[in-house]
Amino acid sequence: MIVVTGAAGFIGSCLVSRLNKAGYDDIVVVDDFSKTEKDGNLENKTLVAKVGRMDFIPWLKEFGNEVDFIYHIGARTDTTEFDVEIFNKLNLNYSKDVWNLCVTYNIPLVYASSAATYGLGENGYKDDHSIIEKLKPLNPYGDSKNDFDKWALKQIKENKENQPPFWAGLKFFNVYGPNEYHKGRMASVIFHAFHQINKTGGMKLFRSHNPDYTDGGQLRDFVYVKDVVEVCLYLKESSPASGLYNLGTGISRTFLDLTKNTFKSMEKEENISFIDTPEDIRDKYQYFTEADMTKLIDSGFDKGFHSLEEGVKDYVTNYLMEEKYY
Repeated sequence: MIVVTGAAGFIGSCLVSRLNKAGYDDIVVVDDFSKTEKDGNLENKTLVAKVGRMDFIPWLKEFGNEVDFIYHIGARTDTTEFDVEIFNKLNLNYSKDVWNLCVTYNIPLVYASSAATYGLGENGYKDDHSIIEKLKPLNPYGDSKNDFDKWALKQIKENKENQPPFWAGLKFFNVYGPNEYHKGRMASVIFHAFHQINKTGGMKLFRSHNPDYTDGGQLRDFVYVKDVVEVCLYLKESSPASGLYNLGTGISRTFLDLTKNTFKSMEKEENISFIDTPEDIRDKYQYFTEADMTKLIDSGFDKGFHSLEEGVKDYVTNYLMEEKYY
């Protein structure tokens, strides 16, 4: 059996779909299934069982011998939440339990880390284990992801036997694509642009509050979710060296690029204006991210990534316009 946590969410549900396409039908999905707004993400997927998020650790203790692989994608991902205890419970400690049981039952593990761990990028965006202790995330979400990365590396340093037979922590950059209908404020800028353009005919972007960047010139490494799940499948089937891996495209693009491509894909005339960045996130706003993808590519991943133009067009025309799921 393959387990996917966070399976009713954005990346998790796309991963279940990709696994099905690759011929894997023995999938156990883990999530908080009380949130009905995510139900559409798992429609028409082939599964063998659903396990509630808070029931999963006891379930794994009972059925660990039957599990072949775990994708631990589930997490609290709200970057505007500042209750540290929520992140300690749902991200840090929960992930420790998953890791320890993977060690006990000899289960390979891929888990979701985040580019939020890099903070303002003072130490660059290279997935080098030697810089993890130096990183300064900008919010409790980023802290929780970095704290787990540090904890995992500490386990191995203290005892090389205290790790799954294969593991990878994926530092997701700005992921966008189908199945994010439920994410509200935390959905991608493309999702918000599409709906705002449909409703008002225009799109409002955050104004720059940094003199080094023009309005709309803020840069992000936008990565299409179809590429993300391709990497997840590669890690399962190829088992390269264990460790932390960046998962972006390696090319940063501006929010203006993204928005203009959304207008183009919708075949609508550009109408872009700017508003102040909300004060609750202004002083913790990343103006630049760009993944160093050397490690993953050198490990043997050779499928490449969608360009921003290709990804936006596919997302807008085949999913958002059709209100379809992946």
